[in-house]
Amino acid sequence: MKLSASEQERFKKLSKDLLNNNEVLKMQDFIQHGKVTTYAHCVDVAKMALHLNNILKMNADEKTLVEAGMLHDFYLYDWHDSSVKVPLFKMHGFTHAKKASENAKELIEVDEKTCKAIESHMWPLTLSSVPLSKEAWLLCIADKICATKETVFRR
Repeated sequence: MKLSASEQERFKKLSKDLLNNNEVLKMQDFIQHGKVTTYAHCVDVAKMALHLNNILKMNADEKTLVEAGMLHDFYLYDWHDSSVKVPLFKMHGFTHAKKASENAKELIEVDEKTCKAIESHMWPLTLSSVPLSKEAWLLCIADKICATKETVFRR
């Protein structure tokens, strides 16, 4: 997916503080899907969410959308460690959205709307965390698109 020139400009403007934030940059130390770092995945999801907002004419809040996209997997640990045995509902897929939201609130100081979007991005896996805003729905869809692409094509 390639952003239009105007989308690219808006993305740069809205993400500039996060792209170079020392805490956010720690996501470069972790692999998300295939060979893609968590940082690169979050950048791709933020861009995809912004693009979907544009082509679907959703008029979602772009600041919230880009922040939530950049921070939706801001959990800062390696989820691939299979030596850690936990019950099903304590596994990464069920818990990382809440951890990412907590980190975003504590380390970046994002607002509640952004936190709620982050917390619901794993729906429908996390049945109790239904996306309730346009931003949350766009984030959820963008994450599924990017995760599928990264997993299938193992780039």
